[in-house]
Amino acid sequence: MQVTPAIHALRHPFRVPVAPGLTLDRFVNSYIITGETLTLIDTGVAECETRIFDYIRSIGRDPREISLIILTHSHPDHIGAARAIWEATGCTIAAHAAERTWIEDVERQNRERPVPGFDTLVGGPVQLEFELEDGCTVDIDGTAEYEILVLHTPGHSAGSISLFLQGEGALFVGDAIPVTGDLPVYDDAERSVRSIRLLRSVRGIRHLLSAWDEPRSGDEVYGQMDRALEYLKTIHRAVLASAVEGAPDLMEITQKTAAALGLPPQAVGPLLARTFAANLRVGNTDLQAGPRV
Repeated sequence: MQVTPAIHALRHPFRVPVAPGLTLDRFVNSYIITGETLTLIDTGVAECETRIFDYIRSIGRDPREISLIILTHSHPDHIGAARAIWEATGCTIAAHAAERTWIEDVERQNRERPVPGFDTLVGGPVQLEFELEDGCTVDIDGTAEYEILVLHTPGHSAGSISLFLQGEGALFVGDAIPVTGDLPVYDDAERSVRSIRLLRSVRGIRHLLSAWDEPRSGDEVYGQMDRALEYLKTIHRAVLASAVEGAPDLMEITQKTAAALGLPPQAVGPLLARTFAANLRVGNTDLQAGPRV
């Protein structure tokens, strides 16, 4: 899908095996910026390189033109195909310093943040050639026309970044902005709110390009951020309502909260429990998550 003359969105469906005979259907987006060379924002899961390469050929370009992969964070659906793409192209790979360990040591990531089917989702580790920090810029092809501003937007993960391609008015947000009614995944509820507010303050965004949502343009851009803030508030209240006095059982809270939010039963697992635990750590507060300009 072509979003702007210079940006293409690729949707990658995949399945997470959550139990024998039971899978959770998911999708993730990656994005291609077409300058003199090609820049890839996230890679999807393992084997998504085939879809990416086929699409690049369909627009009259060569996959070997991929010179840079920017990873918005280290989770399997964002780094899964990175190794195969790097092996095929020799491209440079960049991400935030806080994500380096899990990108370069995927087995450690699997131990510390287990995901069902991890080994089928990640094609292997890759080495970061340089780290991106808040406020720095990346000049694709060395031109101001394709200058990307890096914004550190933690919450979903410690080193999550968003990328503002100012010339196109395009903001790539990875998983920083949750989608109402969809599976919420984050490690820090308060930082998630602060990050969305930071993005909400950026002026001139014409296209909102998320990993877990369709591309949004025009009036939908800031409205989607406002809805995300309200969704975080709704989640927080649902978690606290499901908690009980004393020593609550996290999985019971997760099941009750998922049902209250209308999430599918197969979504209940370690990742969702990790998210709801982040809300329990905040405690009895409303996160001040209402829309704020």
